[in-house]
Amino acid sequence: MSSERWKPSTTVAAIIERDGRFLLVEEDTPEGLRLNNPAGHLDPGESLVQACARETREETAHHFTPSALVGVYLARVQLPDGPLRPGGDDVSYLRFAFCGQLGALEPSRNLDKGIVRTLWLSAQELQASRAQHRSALVWQCVQDYLRGQRFPLDLLYTGEGVHALPGGSA
Repeated sequence: MSSERWKPSTTVAAIIERDGRFLLVEEDTPEGLRLNNPAGHLDPGESLVQACARETREETAHHFTPSALVGVYLARVQLPDGPLRPGGDDVSYLRFAFCGQLGALEPSRNLDKGIVRTLWLSAQELQASRAQHRSALVWQCVQDYLRGQRFPLDLLYTGEGVHALPGGSA
């Protein structure tokens, strides 16, 4: 038995729908161009809601205000062997997906490294493009959103000490 504790990577994702279309990002990954919800990792010193707003702004140049939790997802991904990932990688992600209001665009803002562009796809186009999704969670989160799955944000608690961590934003 290993003495190392298993720790999944905590991530956040924004499920953003406007006029029947969903905002996605096209990312350059070691596996090629992939589609993803605006998403990323929780940083020290921030709440899950803050992380989602930040990641959406960094990846789409839009402000985003989460209004509900769509779901919490645990997924294991076996990433293939390659020049950027010798031996492959076995990663588990704990994803918190949010829906909310898309705000103003910052047209002069550069998108995060690796983000090629943003695009709007219908649910049908998104489903048809599943082979290009970064993970199965892209479509699963949208399906849950379309089913009306919503949980109040006060379901999530962030202790005061989180914002006082070294490197935190407060």
